[in-house]
Amino acid sequence: MPKKILFIYNANSDTGSKMLDFAHKIINPATYNCNLCSLTYGSFTENKQWKGFRESLLAKGYELEFFHKDEFQENYKSKFGHAFTYPIILEETDHDLEVLVSAEKLNVMETVENLIGEVGSFSVQ
Repeated sequence: MPKKILFIYNANSDTGSKMLDFAHKIINPATYNCNLCSLTYGSFTENKQWKGFRESLLAKGYELEFFHKDEFQENYKSKFGHAFTYPIILEETDHDLEVLVSAEKLNVMETVENLIGEVGSFSVQ
């Protein structure tokens, strides 16, 4: 069972980036470059189905952390030297970071149910 799951969005945390991302999701969602964002959040709020699933993981004892890519790179650059493609979902083990769901997999998911099914498959191991 994963101890800590890290969700890293393909977006930066600064205000300008957040505003551009918000506008991009509304104006041209088909070309938005963070499918993890698109699956877990609508234009204004967290997807209700995802929120319920996320809360169920917390209730099972999982530690979940959510990062913009710049925040992740700053927090983990000295700890692990990996270069990742974003968005990505990782598991932090005692010694390393392991990919749970790659950017390639995330980027072809079409529904939040796909994401829940993929992440849920790890939470039952």
